Amino acid sequence: MSRVGKQPIHLPEGVTALIGSNTVTVKGKKGELSFTYLPEFVTVSLEGSVMHVLPREGALGAAMYQGLTRNSIANLVVGVSEGYVRELVLLGVGYKAQVKGTKLALSLGFSHPVEVDAPQGIKFTINPADAQGIFIEGIDKQLVGQVAANIRKLRPPEPYKGKGLRYRDEHVVRKAGKSAGK
Repeated sequence: MSRVGKQPIHLPEGVTALIGSNTVTVKGKKGELSFTYLPEFVTVSLEGSVMHVLPREGALGAAMYQGLTRNSIANLVVGVSEGYVRELVLLGVGYKAQVKGTKLALSLGFSHPVEVDAPQGIKFTINPADAQGIFIEGIDKQLVGQVAANIRKLRPPEPYKGKGLRYRDEHVVRKAGKSAGK
């Protein structure tokens, strides 16, 4: 049995789950999410406010899918109850970000501003304290991370001065510049 997969999933107050033949739908105060699992490898059960993911007997690789399914459902529960936030930081002279409706307008040193449309369920906000932080918020962990990665890819941090878009908790390995002549 998987160490991760055998842990129960506790549903917080205000979160409900519905188990179908091969889907789990979780509803909470922030929204509703679904996950499709492979019933030939695992079974999902709900007892009160506790969910269990159990491997099927004799299924090869069932422990692997048990851990995957358990964590995916746990991510849904956290998403609909608390939500997910990813923060990007703009570092560089003249780099700016603005929110225009559902779009994020970025000035990243190109000859034109770059606009990023927010997918369904994603919200952009700018950190009011330093105006360099961009918050990407949503209930789907995978979608929040993918949107943040797509925005970061527009101007990744360069290794010499560290200019560009980076995650708030990211450490950029800096390189030494050219050494002086002899």
